[in-house]
Amino acid sequence: MKHLKSLLFATALFIGATSFMTAQSKIAHIDTQELIKAMPEYKAAEAEIEKLGKTYQAQMEDSYKEIEAKKKQYGAEAATQTEETNIERMKEVQGMEQSLAQFQQNAQMDLQKKEIEKLKPITEKAKAAIEKVAAAQGFDYVLEKGGLIVAQGKDLMSDVKAELGI
Repeated sequence: MKHLKSLLFATALFIGATSFMTAQSKIAHIDTQELIKAMPEYKAAEAEIEKLGKTYQAQMEDSYKEIEAKKKQYGAEAATQTEETNIERMKEVQGMEQSLAQFQQNAQMDLQKKEIEKLKPITEKAKAAIEKVAAAQGFDYVLEKGGLIVAQGKDLMSDVKAELGI
């Protein structure tokens, strides 16, 4: 009987220790921003967005120069024009300024939309690679490195880069 109690106690202890060991979760970390910035697709998307931004900027600068030229011209001619003409010209310039402001706002929204559109598949690809590497290495959780205070766990960066071929 005493021998049976010892055996049961040892079995319970073994099961408890095994449960404790399996309850321990494996945790890794990765800096997803760094990963995404290292991807060739990101660099291509960034270049395309920058090119579009420069196009919008050039259009806005041209419009601004046109408005300034009209202001200068109308200012120089104001003394020789009727008050009614000067008021119409002032309204014209204000309308142009409002159109430019609206264009600038639309351009900003379009750039943001384009950025989201271009980055979504890149972030999804990075996430899929992180999940694949984490599963292959048996990690239960992968934390974002930027939010960690102490990061002594496994850094998956090199493994995920290898998975992506970068």
